[in-house]
Amino acid sequence: MNYLYAQTSSGGGILGFLPFVLILLVIYFLMLRPQMKQQKDRKVMLGNLKKGDKVVTSGGIHGTITGFKEKNSTVILTVDKHVKLTVSKSAISGPSSSIEKEA
Repeated sequence: MNYLYAQTSSGGGILGFLPFVLILLVIYFLMLRPQMKQQKDRKVMLGNLKKGDKVVTSGGIHGTITGFKEKNSTVILTVDKHVKLTVSKSAISGPSSSIEKEA
């Protein structure tokens, strides 16, 4: 008995990977690139903090920067007249004025 089998073609080498390449490009432009830009902007913002800036922490505490400790890795915030908090620089969400404008 002779069996006839249909020959299947793999669609070529590069053309077979084209959908995967397109998916990776979409993921890069929709997810990774905006996230990298946001991280860069946050790093610049944290680097530009100075004494007297009004900021908000990630916990929602509003305060004014009165100083820095431990090679600028921690920030001393004044919350009220006699209330000072020491927080990590990475806990700063952003300037107080920009948070209030969004609300």
